[in-house]
Amino acid sequence: MDSFSAASHHDVLVLLVQITILLFTARALGEIAQRLGQPSVVGEILAGIILGPSLLSSLFPAFGAWIVPQTAVQGYLLEVISLLGAMFLLLITGLETDLTLIKRHARTAVGVSFGGIVVTFCTGFLLGQYLPDFLLANPTQRLVFSLFVATAMSISAIPVIAKVLMDLNLMRRDIGQTIIAAGMSDDTIGWMLLSVVAGLATGEAISAGSVLQTVGSVLAFMVLSFTVGRWIVKKSLDYVQDEVISRDKLLTLVMVFTFAWGALTQAFNLEAVLGAFVIGILFGQMARLPETVHHKLESMALGIFSPIFFAVAGLKVNIQNLFDPQLILITLLVIAVATGGKVVGTYLGARLIGRRDHWTSLSFGAGLNARGAMEIIIATIGLNLGILSQDMFSIIVIMAMTTSLMAPPALRWVLRRVTPEEQELRRLRQEEMAVGSLVANVHRVLLPARQRPGGGAAQTIEAQLLKKLGQNLNLSVTLLTVAAKGERASGLTYLNELSPLFDQHELVKKVIEGGHAAEYILDEVRKDYDLMVLGASEENRGSDVLFTPLVDYLVRLSPCPTIIVQGQRVQSDWLPRRILIPTNGSEAARQAADLGFALATNGEEIIILHVVVEGKSNYSPDASGEMLERQLAIGWHMVDELRQRAEAREVKADTEVRVGPDPETMIMTVAREKEADLIILGTDVRPGTDRLFLGPGVDRILKGSPCPVVVLNN
Repeated sequence: MDSFSAASHHDVLVLLVQITILLFTARALGEIAQRLGQPSVVGEILAGIILGPSLLSSLFPAFGAWIVPQTAVQGYLLEVISLLGAMFLLLITGLETDLTLIKRHARTAVGVSFGGIVVTFCTGFLLGQYLPDFLLANPTQRLVFSLFVATAMSISAIPVIAKVLMDLNLMRRDIGQTIIAAGMSDDTIGWMLLSVVAGLATGEAISAGSVLQTVGSVLAFMVLSFTVGRWIVKKSLDYVQDEVISRDKLLTLVMVFTFAWGALTQAFNLEAVLGAFVIGILFGQMARLPETVHHKLESMALGIFSPIFFAVAGLKVNIQNLFDPQLILITLLVIAVATGGKVVGTYLGARLIGRRDHWTSLSFGAGLNARGAMEIIIATIGLNLGILSQDMFSIIVIMAMTTSLMAPPALRWVLRRVTPEEQELRRLRQEEMAVGSLVANVHRVLLPARQRPGGGAAQTIEAQLLKKLGQNLNLSVTLLTVAAKGERASGLTYLNELSPLFDQHELVKKVIEGGHAAEYILDEVRKDYDLMVLGASEENRGSDVLFTPLVDYLVRLSPCPTIIVQGQRVQSDWLPRRILIPTNGSEAARQAADLGFALATNGEEIIILHVVVEGKSNYSPDASGEMLERQLAIGWHMVDELRQRAEAREVKADTEVRVGPDPETMIMTVAREKEADLIILGTDVRPGTDRLFLGPGVDRILKGSPCPVVVLNN
């Protein structure tokens, strides 16, 4: 066995120079492309073409010796970096993939994929049958050559398509998700076909059994991933999030699984990028994964590895090889057949099977026509297997780059004529509003519960609130109780009694033995929770306590937003049918309104109230009247702004502007008049003293409210 050895000093030096130049040029040209209204991927691919043998490396051989790999080792090193770029990009694509949305458009995705594969394969096969002999490495293997060309044309480049969709802000559009789903189907079928053709080229006996074995590998991988794999990912995420204290622990976990799944797909004779895509989907379904992990991965992918990947793809192109007039004509013919087959096939599939309109159907072909680096990989396989000549290899590479460069402007042109459905527009508006919303980005919730007789009833309000939130959010709820030493069993029994109230969520139950409940709870909430829900149903004791000593302490020191629920015990069938949300125009009040809108899942009545305090003016009576009118106008503007926000979420809200001696009196008056079931207050308090103080108004409302009160402290 050979001993492990590193690349030579010079090879490592060349790699670092290559990465430096490729990354800088790709980012620079990507910036220029964006300023010209094109996706950055266009500039990133062009960076490789300009730096490579097509232009600068040919004009300046000394420069080319540094930028284009000159030895096998140099090629391997750069290819590894490029592979990381593809895997990062597919991981991000998987995280952004919405399976619920894809299921809604499954018929269209199946139709687009089926049409794109069948028509493109048939046109590619016919083209392969009539291309000149000198393009075949072995003219006696015309059948294998034609099958290879057909397979190569059938495959789309998911990394390129994903980057184009991200650049054009289409990833969350219905069209974008359908294109991704159809593209993954295309590629999966394409890689199966490629394995069959590769077997023919190497002289292996191709039978129904061998074909079924290839198909079975893909199906086995998918089934394994979405059953056992999903369970392993969930358990690993739970353990690392709860037990590991290292910095960026979840980022490491995601990357470990990405490489592991890439290795698994390689073991199945598939491509590593497929494994990265699938693991991205699995982690994207995990409610416990914080958004910060997504952002860090996107920064690494789109800021570093992805530009290098596309630049390396462009580096492999040598346009100068095709300056012969005959080869130019053949290249144009190949591009035309590849583009026409994909566009016509996807169009027919979308129209006949998906039953989509003309322009929407055309958009799928515009997006899926991009071949990119996947095509280059396939062409390289064909060259190494002795199926393609060097000229045919260059033609396929040019076709791949051309279709990739065509995709962004084609998509942009077609989408100007596509009218989004009202359902999609509503979803996009809601996602846009969710960007700055605290509630919309809550996924992991901690609910500490103190053992007491009849404790289940005390958690009724919290349970109903979380149940309603869970109808629109993917929640993971952790029930935590701190038990005395040796009382773990009774603590677990108590949580089991509470569990039925929370059965609509992913539920985690934790019992901690010890005497310092506050510190144990704070230790737990520091483990990447988005929200802590605290019940304060018992009467507080002492004038210096707002809720209870424990709740006040937790609210002051919590590292994440908190919801405090105060209300005497309610009936087990309690529901917040009428929700009162006071507003003073602050950000905290807006977040409280968002919470109210999120709770209105079944037509609940929302009342938005602003109170103008009377008798505050020191001016003359006339001036005081003018001031009151101005304050009323401002108040109506505040409540109307929140009403529009509610309507965008398909929630009906009534608005009230009242004049009264003080806000608290009017809030409680309106709550009684409207028979409110719940009042939601927004606050924004940070630790500054040893006492929790949310303002005298909040204190009065908590003490005098005729119904339960929820305080959202950001």
